[in-house]
Amino acid sequence: MINEQQQEQATLYALGTLSAAEQRSFQEELRAAPELRELVRSLQRTIELLALVSPAVSPPRELRGKVLQRIATAQARDIPATEPSPSLFPGFRFLDADNRAGWKQLPVPGAWIKLLSLERERGYAVLLGKLDPGVRYPAHTNVGPEDFYILTGDLHIGERRLGPGDFHHADAGSQHGVNYSVEGCTLLAVLTTDDPLVAFAMT
Repeated sequence: MINEQQQEQATLYALGTLSAAEQRSFQEELRAAPELRELVRSLQRTIELLALVSPAVSPPRELRGKVLQRIATAQARDIPATEPSPSLFPGFRFLDADNRAGWKQLPVPGAWIKLLSLERERGYAVLLGKLDPGVRYPAHTNVGPEDFYILTGDLHIGERRLGPGDFHHADAGSQHGVNYSVEGCTLLAVLTTDDPLVAFAMT
């Protein structure tokens, strides 16, 4: 049962307005309270959605000047202008499904990628890929091994049609012909860090 004080603390935590000491104390409480963790996640999702739908408002000129001055001062001191948003646990990173940031259009019109995570020491990266309906991805040689898991839509590799839940692995040095999608598709990809797609996603 979540009490009124916990609800207030959860709201302040999701907004990032707790002090560092209060954050640490509340994180300890979160570790032992699954119901409270779910409340925080729900509040964080709501705050992100509100930020997306809120109309853009130009700040007063004097406020804009103060904000820019603070940013310039922070950069000169090599410190962040604001505290980073708290996560539920140290070492964790979350990306909600409705987060549209980070997509990059490839040189192939209608083809997109998004870097989710990068493990330099282990030599791999996890990305999302997306093809619009009717897009044809040109033939290519795979620099390293590739793993694809289809999330939505269809992907045609040669004469094989892949749909949601289907998996495809390609060895390093293997050759793909023209891949294409009829309906459009979204896929999860695991690639080696020397893959040109990973380098492109990081630029």
